[in-house]
Amino acid sequence: MSGSGKSTLINDTLFPLAQNALNRAEKTDYAPYQSIEGLEHFDKVIDINQSPIGRTPRSNPATYTGLFTPIRELFAGVPEARARGYNPGRFSFNVRGGRCEACQGDGVLKVEMHFLPDVYVPCDQCKGKRYNRETL
Repeated sequence: MSGSGKSTLINDTLFPLAQNALNRAEKTDYAPYQSIEGLEHFDKVIDINQSPIGRTPRSNPATYTGLFTPIRELFAGVPEARARGYNPGRFSFNVRGGRCEACQGDGVLKVEMHFLPDVYVPCDQCKGKRYNRETL
């Protein structure tokens, strides 16, 4: 499928059209299209690309968009978590308590290779799961 126009369709047509319709943006130069239907089913669009997001390297689309907050609240509400007194913060990668301290919630450890690019390996404590054993 390489070179078939997937990125052009999204980046040059669909996203700018939706952004214009929903966010009142002012881009009017779109790649050619015949019609776009269904935009009335959306209330906003967000451009997520490969550039770093958020304030920390641990940020991901769920933390950046706020989706991870209700997920952490859901985890904190399960009977086992309530019995242990865990609050939603326990399920954050960014604070001590629930995260793996060996990798500080990254899930990987950096191995500096001096004259070569650094290598990242899965954390041997959490096995890439980002949380400590008690939290899991």
